[in-house]
This record gives sequence, C-alpha cells and structure tokens, in this order.
Amino acid sequence: MLFADIIVDISHEKLDRPFEYMIPDSMSGQIKCGSMVNIPFGRGNRMIKGFVINIKDRSDYDPLKLKYIDSVVSGSKTIESDMIELAWFIKTNYGSTMNQALKLVLPVRKKSAPVLEKYISAAASDEEINSALERFRKDKRTVAKYRLLSEIAREGIIPSDIAADKLNISASTLKSLVNEGLIRVDTKENLRSAFTVRECSPYNIKLNRTQQNTADDIWNRFCAGDRRPSLIRGVTGSGKTEVYIDLIDRMIRSGKQAIVLIPEIALTYQTVMRFYRKFGDRISVINSRLTPAQKHDQLEKAKKGIVDIIIGPRSALFTPFANLGIIIIDEEHESTYKNEGMPGYHSREVAVKLAELKNGIVVMGSATPSLESYYKAEKGLYSLYNMTERARGSELPAVDIVDMRSELNAGNRSIISRKLHDMISDRLLKHEQIMLFINRRAYQSFVSCRSCGSPVKCPHCDVSLKYHRSGFLMCHYCGYTVPMVKACPVCGSGYIGTFGAGTQKVEEEIRTLFPEASVLRMDMDTTKEKGSHERILSAFSDHEADILIGTQMIVKGHDFADVTLVGILAADISLYSGGYMSSERTFQLLTQAAGRAGRGNKKGACVIQTYSPEDYSVLMGATQDYEGFFRHEMTYRKLLGYPPCMNMLGIMAAGTDETALDRVCCRISCLTDSMTAGREGIVKIGPSAAPVAKIQDRYRKIIYIKAGKYEELTRIKDAVENMMDSDPEKTVSITFDFSMNTR
Repeated sequence: MLFADIIVDISHEKLDRPFEYMIPDSMSGQIKCGSMVNIPFGRGNRMIKGFVINIKDRSDYDPLKLKYIDSVVSGSKTIESDMIELAWFIKTNYGSTMNQALKLVLPVRKKSAPVLEKYISAAASDEEINSALERFRKDKRTVAKYRLLSEIAREGIIPSDIAADKLNISASTLKSLVNEGLIRVDTKENLRSAFTVRECSPYNIKLNRTQQNTADDIWNRFCAGDRRPSLIRGVTGSGKTEVYIDLIDRMIRSGKQAIVLIPEIALTYQTVMRFYRKFGDRISVINSRLTPAQKHDQLEKAKKGIVDIIIGPRSALFTPFANLGIIIIDEEHESTYKNEGMPGYHSREVAVKLAELKNGIVVMGSATPSLESYYKAEKGLYSLYNMTERARGSELPAVDIVDMRSELNAGNRSIISRKLHDMISDRLLKHEQIMLFINRRAYQSFVSCRSCGSPVKCPHCDVSLKYHRSGFLMCHYCGYTVPMVKACPVCGSGYIGTFGAGTQKVEEEIRTLFPEASVLRMDMDTTKEKGSHERILSAFSDHEADILIGTQMIVKGHDFADVTLVGILAADISLYSGGYMSSERTFQLLTQAAGRAGRGNKKGACVIQTYSPEDYSVLMGATQDYEGFFRHEMTYRKLLGYPPCMNMLGIMAAGTDETALDRVCCRISCLTDSMTAGREGIVKIGPSAAPVAKIQDRYRKIIYIKAGKYEELTRIKDAVENMMDSDPEKTVSITFDFSMNTR
C-alpha cells in the first residue's frame, strides 16, 4: 500500500503541515509528486483540492485512521504542480527534506503594504469637457483648472503626482474639479519596481553570420522538438548575449517566457540595460538585494504575465512563469550556480529538469565552459556551438606573463611589476581605462607572528583573520572582528606582521604610484549597500574613474569599450587554493579577466603576474586555449578518477561536539563500507577534516565516495538519511554535495 503527503495551502507558512492519505490501488499509477487531487477533508469530509508532495510505502500513523484520496483532478497541470515535482527532483537527487526543497522552489508570499497610486481622468462627456475648457480659458482665476483639464483631454489619464509636480496643481483645484463632476480620482494598487533605468539607446544590433547561424540552429531544433540543452562556447566578446536576446525575442513572440541566470548581482545592472534596450518594461530582476516586498511583487508580475523575462542569480530559476520557454545560463562555468546550503543543488541540472517539465529549452554560454558541460557536449548530451571570433571584429588581447620571482630578484618589492607599471602609465597618458584584478579583498591577506610563525586565527573558524585598513582584523567566514593585535596570542611576542596583499592594499599603492589617476575599488566591502554595484559600475562606465580595482566580481561578463589594459596581480591565489578544480578555476579566471580588455575599437592588452609562469593553466589561460586546457585537464581527471570522469558524493558532517561528530562519521563510514563492499568502481575517501575544519564553532568532517553510476551515490545518500532519521545525533547535521558526469 502507498501513502501520500498532501498540502492544501501552498504557502511557506503551511508547508510543514501536510496531511497523510492512502492511495487507492486503482490510482497508484496516476499519482506522482505535484499531482492535484480531490480529498475528503475534516470531520464533515468536505471535498477540497490539494497537492501531493510525497509518496511513501510506510505510514506515520495507523492506516485504519487514514482516509483515501478521492480522485485526481483532470487537466490539473499548474505552476504549483510543476514546482512541487521540481522540488521532488531536488530532494531525491541532492539530499534534503521535501520541506526544504519546497521552500526553495515556491515563491514567498510575504506581502507588505501595497503601493497605492492615484490617477486622474475625465468624468464628463467630451462636450462638457470642451465647454468647461472654453470657460476656464477666459477666466484668469481658473488657469490651473484649464491646464489640468487640457492635459486630461489630450492624454486621457495622468498620475496625480505628475499633476502635482509637473503641472503644479493644488489639492484644492483637484477637489473643485471633482465637485464639478468634470474629473474623477481613482486609486490603483501598483506592484513595486525592482530597478531604475537610466536613459539608454535603442537596441539596433544586427547579428553577424556566426551569431545568426547559432540562433537559427537552436531555434530550428526547438521547433523540431529537440529539447537537448545547448552549450555556446564563445570567446570573450563574441556576442553570446545578442544570441540570447534573439532567441528570447522569438520565444516571446510565440507566447512564451524566459529566465536569464547570471552568476553575480554585480552583473545585474549591465545585463538588465542590454535587455531593457530590446524588451523595455517586459523585463524584471530578482536578487538578494531586493526587499521582501520588492521580491514578492516581481514574482507576482511574472505569475500574472506582466513581465516576460526575469533576470537574476540562482534564485531567479524558481520564478513562477506559466509558459516558460527558455532558460539562459550565462557564464555557466561559475561556481555560484552551485547552492552551498541544503539542498546542495546545481542550477544547471535543475534548469534542465525545469525545462523538461515546461517543454522548454536550456541555453548555456561561456568562454570557458565547465568541464562537466563540455564533457556532456562531447558525449552528445548537449548540442555544442563554437563562436571563435569577437563580434565587433576586435582582436583578443595580447597577453604578457610576468614572473614575479624575477621582479623580486631585480629588487622590485612592489605589488605592481615593472611591465605593468609602464603599461598603466601609457594608458593613463592615452586617457584609456584599466582594470586591476586580485582575488582577495581587505588590506593584507593575514597577520602572523614573526617569532613563532603562528597566524592570528578566528576563535570560531579554522581560518586566519584578515587585516583591514580600518585597523581591524576580520574573519571572512563568520564576520568575527577584533582590533589589530599587538602581541602574538600563542607566544606573546610583539613581532606581529601582515603578509600578502588585498584590494585595499592595491588601491593604496596605486594611488601612491599614480596620484593623477582616479581610482575605484569594487569588492565585498564597497558593495554592501543596496545599489552600490550599479553606482560603481556606472561611474566607471561614465569615465568617472581611470582605474577599477576589484575581486572576481569585476571580471565576470562586464563590457567596457575603453578598457584597454587588464592587470591580474596574483594568479597563484586560485592555483594553490586546494581541491581538484583549482587548475580549472585558475584557467577560467585568467581567460575571463583577460577578456575584459580590448572589447571596443582599441587594441587590448593583459599582464598576468605569477610565481608559477610555467603552469599549464596559466600558459593556456594567457592564450585562451580552451581545447588544449580541456584535453590536458581531462587526462589528469581520468587518472585520478575525478568528475566529470566519475560521479562523486561528498557527505559533510558538522557539529559543535567533536566527540559526537566522530561517532557519527564512524557510523556513516561503516554503513557506506557495507553498501560498497565487493562493488567494482566505487571508491571511498575519509572521513577526514574538511578543508576549513571549523566554521562558527562547528567542527566539520567529510567523506567522499566516487562511483561510475550516479544511482549508486543516491542509494548511499538515501541510506545515510534513513540512518540519521532513525537514530539522530542532535548536535550533528549532515549535508550532501554531488558532482556528476551524466545522469
């Protein structure tokens, strides 16, 4: 016998209150997660509708006290049913409770006080209006009445704030015209806007042959019923965004809607402006900087069909469009598309599932696709498109690699190499713009004792504190902040020094070396306030600064026509960050950063400063040789059995009690050993301390399991979940992290 958990109110507040029903044998093949069903409810058994959110073979109650589902609602495919089925997919494949998955995919219904706006329109016939206008025109005391009534006669309806601000109409004048029966004032509830648009030029871009062929082929495959995801590998500046816009335009003209995923909030404004030039008010955005009320209103606009396109980071994927036709994933290689919390889903896989439910398509684009996506394209699971030239005919930047060991030997202890210094001076003389990238914020990297060598660490996390120019040390994991220490906490020595350099230190040195230059800095510290991303990027775009210094957020997808020089100050930070993906991330960062230069009519250049100039990811990043890097890196992955050559599951256990944590890890280890004994192609590593062994006073350990078949990993995940449910250790939590090749 099968049982179903059913919710009767789709809202966050009610999701943890499902009702259990029995599934009649005659319906066992008809009912799935997301199905809308009729159920007898309450003492009177009144018939109501509900959604199935879980199907199981064991009941939490006495079956004799349960009621049967009455029937399946015919033709009941709704936005909610699709989202519930998507939540089931996330719960099943990534490890979480159904409640967690539902709260992820269903829109929040927290609604604030509505925005009320008043509108003025005519309340009399045209003949009466014309007669009044003639009367007001002849009387100097009724000039304001004449001005307002003339505007209404011409426009039909005007907002009351326009009447007050632009036409200088007083409240008494309005009241008098209302009393005369000539106008009426209506109040209308408006949905909040998510962004403010500056003036922009109209969209008049014509696709080149490569762009047009790519868009045509993707569209023709869609029309022919081919729903395979598409991957566009286009060099930086090849015009992938124009292909996205063309495809979305076709979708909208066919009555469908679009979601555009971007990896960073910092990209929102520039991306929005490109789409706004083409689609105007039919677009909106969703991101974490919106207030709950703004976010609610954007979701309402999407659900009601007021907008056709939603742009935003990962969470925009769950926009409740009724007729979704296309999901764009721009810069698809970015790690921000992976959810770090529970459930640990990847936006790419969830987008493919959502498109399947909506009978739509997914189009991904990047100059440096993730190895997983390119691997799938080579296997034929994705359709691959190559765009090898820049759209505007400009050349890829010339790249110089500077060995910082040689700089040190030559006596240069500056963050800026001699080569980069000369090129910055040259660009400033030519009034061209420069971007300087270092993947580290703050003033210095860390503070350490010169006597015993111990770094000053966060008491709550297993990481060193970072020094900020304000004179404070900060943990970038939990936010713990203390004044700069005067003595070593370990040995008491007063010989405390700062090491490394962050964005603040770079800014200080640049201002010293080039006092005539105007400098902007963009990192987590300068973009905390709402609208700060837009202000910094707009200022740089408007040439209010010569040099933009920043972390990763400045090298992802931005297009500044007058940037002719990019300096990458510490290529080794990501190279030696640990993990099997460090070379891939280094190659991607270098390629993307270099690609910001020379996107306009002027030749671009890039300088990569590194202590590892012979590393293949640095060399191939400099030449933007993606194919060469892919072949080289895949050889390494195959030898060591890493994704995408193998599927991998990380089981992270965390808790405040280290003894209890060890006990749970031992139980998980024994369970997985028993499940994988004698099975070929399954490898277990750990348990061992996580790369960051403690965060916010919670100790962390991890177990990795590699398998050729993804189903083997989901089977292990289910067994671990069942073990923790049946015998929970209250101080220990478990999360799952999947890396997969093919499903």
